[in-house]
Amino acid sequence: MKRVRVAAGWLVCGLLAFGQVFAAQDPPAEATGLRLKGKIHLLGSEVAPGTRKRLTWTSGAAIEGFASPTPVIVVNGKGAGPVLCLTGAVHGDELNGIEVARRVLDDIEAEELNGAVISVPIVNIQGFYRGTRYLPDRRDLNRHFPGNPHGSAATRMAHSFFTEVVRHCSALIDLHTGSLNRTNLPQVRADLRMPQIARMTQAFGATVVLQSAGDFGSLRRAAGEAGIPAVTFEMGEPMRVQPEQVEHGAKAIETLMYSLGMTHQRRYWGDPEPVYYASQWVRVDHGGILFSDVALGERVSEGELLGVVTDPISNRQYRVYAPASGRVLGMALNQVVLPGFAAYRIGTATSKAEAAQRTIQGAPEDPAEDVSPEDEEGSPRG
Repeated sequence: MKRVRVAAGWLVCGLLAFGQVFAAQDPPAEATGLRLKGKIHLLGSEVAPGTRKRLTWTSGAAIEGFASPTPVIVVNGKGAGPVLCLTGAVHGDELNGIEVARRVLDDIEAEELNGAVISVPIVNIQGFYRGTRYLPDRRDLNRHFPGNPHGSAATRMAHSFFTEVVRHCSALIDLHTGSLNRTNLPQVRADLRMPQIARMTQAFGATVVLQSAGDFGSLRRAAGEAGIPAVTFEMGEPMRVQPEQVEHGAKAIETLMYSLGMTHQRRYWGDPEPVYYASQWVRVDHGGILFSDVALGERVSEGELLGVVTDPISNRQYRVYAPASGRVLGMALNQVVLPGFAAYRIGTATSKAEAAQRTIQGAPEDPAEDVSPEDEEGSPRG
């Protein structure tokens, strides 16, 4: 009996620290930050405890006869717990997150789950069908949250998703990859200045954590500003499914769920990874073909050779050096580059105190350089 009381107390403390749960159905649950056992009401449907249900969300931003309903999978556990949301393919060409969401949900037994998981594996389903990161109007959906019901098609879609799905979450993990022809080491990006979010990042196992306030209009930043602890989980490159990256992402999320008392399956990791409070993109100064001398995840010293840009006509070579000691958290694949191309993202081991004095907005989430000129509402990239 004593062991039961201790376990119950640990679960309650963990959930209280995790923040308010928006799907609470009873006033006491909302007041204490707990979602008690009960039905979930979402997208006009009801999901009973201990069950799994597939719902659909339609943004209303498309022509009615051509609208593409987006699958939303809800697993409502029998026990009390947080409502964890998983979102994938906000950029339609990012496939690793789709497979991570599928694997995590496939491993969940509703009868044994505490709390609930709301999964939207393909948020930008129109971009997914077309094999592009953008919406049909060539805007980046991840620059328009929490949206505007009277704005552009992108902001209307963002508002619909944020209102109808995200606000029912007590925490959110937004799954991403690098942008076109770039790859990212598995990493959690989070605004560590927010205590609830900082606590959340400590439960992803041996996964690199990178301090980042998040781009304006990103789903993660909008959720955090709405009081919903949220992180971005980056892994790999777009347009393909990478088994090692997917396995890391699924394992990390399952580790978080165990830490929150949502599941009973513990995952084991090796040595913990560091937290990087700063990072910077290294840009090339000359055009040509990039050949890297370093690998993703490699630790580099200041002045170390990162790669060489070779002019295919003159055969001149231009070396790219590390501006500081750190770790390669993201990098471009070998390809044709123009002057100013962001080729390597180096995480640096600055202190938390130093990070508090700057919000690291000088290093954007991804330096995609092919944003449409029509995307006047987006932030400048490249």
